[in-house]
Amino acid sequence: MQARDWRAAEAACRHLTAQHPEFAAGWFAASQIAMAQRAAPDALDAAERALQIEPTNARFLAHRAQCLLALGRRAEALAAAEAAERCAGTNAGVWDAIGTVRSFANDQRRALAAYDRAVALAPRDPQLAYNRASVRRFVGDLHGAEADYDRVIAQNPLDYEAYLNRSALRVQTAAHNHVAELETLAAQPIADWRAEVQIRYALAKEYEDLAEYAKSFEHLRRGAQTRREHLRYDVAADVATVGWIMEAFPGGGDAGAATASQESPIFIIGLPRSGTTLVERILGSHSTVSSAGELDSFALALVDAARRSSGQEQLPRRDLVAQSANLDFAALGQEYLRRARAAFGGAGRFIDKMPLNYLYCGLLRRALPKAKIIHVTRHPMAVGYAMYKTLFKDGYPFSYHLGEIAHYYAAYHRLMTHWRITMPGTFHEQSYEGLIADQRGETRKLLDYCELPWEEGCVEFHGNPTATTTASASQVRRPIYDSSVSQWRHYETQLAELSTLLTAAEIRL
Repeated sequence: MQARDWRAAEAACRHLTAQHPEFAAGWFAASQIAMAQRAAPDALDAAERALQIEPTNARFLAHRAQCLLALGRRAEALAAAEAAERCAGTNAGVWDAIGTVRSFANDQRRALAAYDRAVALAPRDPQLAYNRASVRRFVGDLHGAEADYDRVIAQNPLDYEAYLNRSALRVQTAAHNHVAELETLAAQPIADWRAEVQIRYALAKEYEDLAEYAKSFEHLRRGAQTRREHLRYDVAADVATVGWIMEAFPGGGDAGAATASQESPIFIIGLPRSGTTLVERILGSHSTVSSAGELDSFALALVDAARRSSGQEQLPRRDLVAQSANLDFAALGQEYLRRARAAFGGAGRFIDKMPLNYLYCGLLRRALPKAKIIHVTRHPMAVGYAMYKTLFKDGYPFSYHLGEIAHYYAAYHRLMTHWRITMPGTFHEQSYEGLIADQRGETRKLLDYCELPWEEGCVEFHGNPTATTTASASQVRRPIYDSSVSQWRHYETQLAELSTLLTAAEIRL
């Protein structure tokens, strides 16, 4: 297991459990091995066997919660985490595991309480402080998060991700920044390319805050280039996908059958860093709406439905897109709702803020005809630069090269234009710059479109205590500010490739 040779580990563990079926630790190991191989059903079965032998073992209970969460059974996972809490005692590792389950289940307040226990029990473990810092950031305790990251760095100076996360928590000032410390790190040989990327992005962020734009962009360029070198990605595949979608959905089609769901979830779509989180916080501050975060539920439901419909377990992307136009759309909508509610655990009306749902507007209209779709737009150069300067944890592989950003943006723009022409009135257009310029007026339009009565709390969204886990987790704790509207203009020379290619694609700048 330590060598990550999972096949050999599985064979050895199978031999162990066959010889000693009453040895609980053997079944626990079997569950861990199965989880490492993404076999969550097998992992749950093995965890259950371990718990039959030792029903109050806190480690087993916490691990069972992780298995349930991997299977999308959120409510059961939280119940299992609660059972683990009753048995955890003074085991810091168990409290840490409980905190991780609760955080991934978006129960951030109780995740924080679990991490508090873990840190109190093992104050010299930097990983526990790091985990707590992440949740503190999610819930808006930015000072506490910074203190935790300082603690992590003091205990483990090689935790480079902690430096990056700390830089993102606030606007750095001439009197209070980490530039000298970061430059010292950048000047040293760093064995892991990931670590170098994190330090470069941290320096880019802090130099930008200090208005040293040339230095900022040079670190950003070097960090993005290194990240791109370690990605296997071809933007042409994403560009081609847009063409296939337009072929599969050439016209508006029916707006959903009579049997389709009458529920009205709110989808916020667009590009990452376009202002989708800001719109989500505004609407999520309404008393009758919950935010489910960025769900992959619609994409997963779509892929499963297409596979069942075709009778093939694996479909090439082009075939998958073509098959998606011939599904039982009402069933797709119901399956999405089931998955979405299982994922975030809420009732009533909710927001799904997955930006890439813009790909599925044709399907959303058919599967959920009562849904509200809000398309957030931003100046092409502003959103292009905002994506470029963000080190995403997962996804958006096009964002580390200016030329690829331009090609991806042009394809996105083409598809959204297609949806506007073929399905007029299907979604509400929300300009980020317009929202910044007239927060109250634009908020009223958003609420009217979603058929929600006015609530003053939507304007005071920065006071909303609800957790957020996106790249904008720190920014949404501040009132609306306009500094990011024209930030890209400090780099017009460095961004010339982006503007040239966008202009060539007839994108208005």
